Amino acid sequence: MDLFDKVSEDIKTAMKAKDKVALDTLRNIKKVFLEAKTAPGANDTLADADALKIIQKLVKQGKDAAEIYVQQGRQDLADAELAQVKVMEAYLPKQMNAEELETALKAIIAEVGATSGKDMGKVMGVASKKLAGLAEGRAISAKVKELLG
Repeated sequence: MDLFDKVSEDIKTAMKAKDKVALDTLRNIKKVFLEAKTAPGANDTLADADALKIIQKLVKQGKDAAEIYVQQGRQDLADAELAQVKVMEAYLPKQMNAEELETALKAIIAEVGATSGKDMGKVMGVASKKLAGLAEGRAISAKVKELLG
């Protein structure tokens, strides 16, 4: 069962459970999936890799929005965003912890042959492909700067 079908099934489950947060979140995910499927050149298909990228983007947007709400003193709205983020994160692969990320990045740096901050672009290119879905881009970038700096 691909990710699109899983989200569709989970919408039914959320309806039966009367889980409003999950239902709203899953409907939003499905809407974005449908937009991606019907986009020009998509041939009415959505690969799981593309679906994961969409969910990652939505999670990032939710976290950023929650951060802004907190800065503006609207904890109620931040909590609502974070509740939706939690529902979306259930569809993402397990994220790497700091040690796993550092180990993986050291291996990539050795593989690329990077020695200084000038090589950050090379490292980031490989790292963002290899670690897609396993770590946030911000975390990867910060760790690469630290290791090359």
